[in-house]
Amino acid sequence: MKKLLAVFFVLAAGAFCLRAQEIVVPQGYQVVDSLVIRPSAQMDTSLVGKDVFRVLDGREATVTVKQPESIRAGMSRHIEDNKSEVISGFRVRIYFNNTQNARGESEAAQKRFEAAHPGIFAYRSFVNPFFKVTVGDFRTRSEAMKLLQEISSEFPAAFIVKENINYPIVDKNNSYIIDTLHLVRPISPETASF
Repeated sequence: MKKLLAVFFVLAAGAFCLRAQEIVVPQGYQVVDSLVIRPSAQMDTSLVGKDVFRVLDGREATVTVKQPESIRAGMSRHIEDNKSEVISGFRVRIYFNNTQNARGESEAAQKRFEAAHPGIFAYRSFVNPFFKVTVGDFRTRSEAMKLLQEISSEFPAAFIVKENINYPIVDKNNSYIIDTLHLVRPISPETASF
């Protein structure tokens, strides 16, 4: 695959970002590096929604799978019947309130958590009359308890709740990826001193 060049326009700042191996800086612009934290994949999505037996058909493989057609049909039926299946698990609720300024407080709590704990997802919801912020996707209560102990000083009123969760992160040791974006800004008298 050829070099991929992604251009992101940031209209508010009047700047744009270039992401490539070699950066060509237009005349009248300067490069500013910026770190971006993004979550790693929650699951391997290369086979999501695909029939693994069909993927193997026609490909050179070192494994030969022999099974009756009923198994193949049963697997196809299982995939079709469970497209909307949810996972029951645990999260940590860091905010739960229904006061007049609960909307703003819940937004602030979510932003504060995301800034302090990159890679752990935070979910904000409103169920009349409460604003709630829950964090994490854990299959077991003991996994949620580890996070609760870590954040108890930041969020002393936090507690564990049982909820439908998203698929947990595949690589717990590397739950987020740090990329470097090269931000290219127009040179102006104010930024010339930087």
